[in-house]
Amino acid sequence: MKIFSAFIVLLFIMSCSNQKTLQKPPSGGLGVFDKQGHRGCRGLMPENTIPAMIYALGLGVTTLEMDVVITKDKKVILSHEPWFGQEITTKPDGSFMGPREERKFNIYWMTYEETKTFDVGMKPHPRFPQQQKMKVTKPLLADVIDSVNKDMMTRRRPFPYYNIETKTNPDGDGVFHPRPDEFVELLMAVIKGKKIEDQVIIQSFDFRTLKYLHEKYPAIKTAALVEATDKRNVDDLIKELGFVPTIYSPAYQLVNAELVRKYHKQNIKVIPWTVNDKEKIEELKKMGVDGIITDYPNLFNE
Repeated sequence: MKIFSAFIVLLFIMSCSNQKTLQKPPSGGLGVFDKQGHRGCRGLMPENTIPAMIYALGLGVTTLEMDVVITKDKKVILSHEPWFGQEITTKPDGSFMGPREERKFNIYWMTYEETKTFDVGMKPHPRFPQQQKMKVTKPLLADVIDSVNKDMMTRRRPFPYYNIETKTNPDGDGVFHPRPDEFVELLMAVIKGKKIEDQVIIQSFDFRTLKYLHEKYPAIKTAALVEATDKRNVDDLIKELGFVPTIYSPAYQLVNAELVRKYHKQNIKVIPWTVNDKEKIEELKKMGVDGIITDYPNLFNE
């Protein structure tokens, strides 16, 4: 009986140890090359959906890149635009969304329940012919996190990072989204509720979002997104932000070895977007980038 009891205690200790290992966040590019799946894996699955995120995990990504917007009833859901984009949307009546009408379907004017009447997985994507077709809707961020946690417990792998873009700009305040302070607070309520603060990077082209986030939640990692036309140097970027971001995330066309060196000198990681060519990925890795954002995370394994 004493031997049996000791065996049970040992099993319990091992179980607790395994659970801690599973729940430990990965380095997410902090010391390892960060493999980021853009909108999950947009080239292979419907973008910003739960199936895209789960499929990307199966391809070994270390970070799930995604975009979030806010509904009329203050829910945080995944979407690249604050409206239903014409490239991916089937309307409730079964017809495809047209390019001249998409902004009429403003998510900020809809409740979450209303958004569930629109399909974003069945319309053939004109730029991603490999993308699998399936009936799927824009999910709550909270549901994405729950689904990822469940999947990773099954895979018995470290949980990924979430690189979450806030879709805001000054012209859209009060029209397509709340102001940055409210947007960030709604987003952080989900992040804190799910206890994933250590697994999150908040990224944005709208530096107002990052400034507010850094002031109120300085421990949260940040990524400064910039377009290919943005010629600011590292000093100008830091001056505009008012702090040193965790990551500089430029369009990949801006990246060269000298740029990487300058940002590394400021202890800022460089993770460019969106790289969909295997040769370009290898070229950027040789330049010293800390990670890559791609629509095709299967390229990392080829």
